[in-house]
Amino acid sequence: MSLSESPTVVLVHGAFADASSYASVIPGLLERGLKVVAPAVPNRSLIGDAAYVASVVRQIDGPVVLVGHSYGGAVITVAGVEDNVKGLVYLSGYALEAGESLGELQGRFPDSDLAAALVYTPFPVEGSDTPGTDVSVEVDKFPAIFAADVDPDVAAVLAVSQRPLAAQAFAEAAPVAAWKTKPSWGLVSSSDHTINPDVERFGYQRAGMTTVEVDSSHLVMLAHPERVVALIEEAVRATSK
Repeated sequence: MSLSESPTVVLVHGAFADASSYASVIPGLLERGLKVVAPAVPNRSLIGDAAYVASVVRQIDGPVVLVGHSYGGAVITVAGVEDNVKGLVYLSGYALEAGESLGELQGRFPDSDLAAALVYTPFPVEGSDTPGTDVSVEVDKFPAIFAADVDPDVAAVLAVSQRPLAAQAFAEAAPVAAWKTKPSWGLVSSSDHTINPDVERFGYQRAGMTTVEVDSSHLVMLAHPERVVALIEEAVRATSK
């Protein structure tokens, strides 16, 4: 498989994180000769975030494999309908149905430990007198909930450098579900305390994905990067034939 034939891997981060959450995965992908893009997702609204990621995808010459972690899974579910997206990879993620919101999917299952550790803070919205609401995780609870098997020093940095998610994103319904027309792979983090692993399993099974399970915290990319690289490589090879 030559570099020119292989898809560009676009890594979409989730809530309470940024593109550095892929820091341990990117070297492995680059070592395999893959092209990688890891954009900063605004984390303002599902529709807006998906539109931004779609704009990044459209500017890539050639095929793309979209990878979404956590909330990023919801984003790639919408952005993945772009013509040059050839495959989707979900990591500890939300695989929404068309017309379904994060809140609706999550509401079908018992809450994870995350629910009791959320912090809500207002932020100014340009052109509006009504502030938005940012959602983040209590700093002292972040490591155990989000990154229990990640190096404690790294988890401490992640806890104080969170990229919040606007509350609006939880309520917006996905207008489309790209997994209906694109081959998809899903990784369940079976020791996830951020998303109930059954939420991940349900979404992946509903979509008919090729699924693997890893005994990992929510941040599987930092805890088990080799497993993530292997799954992405599997998707790249399958969509390069």
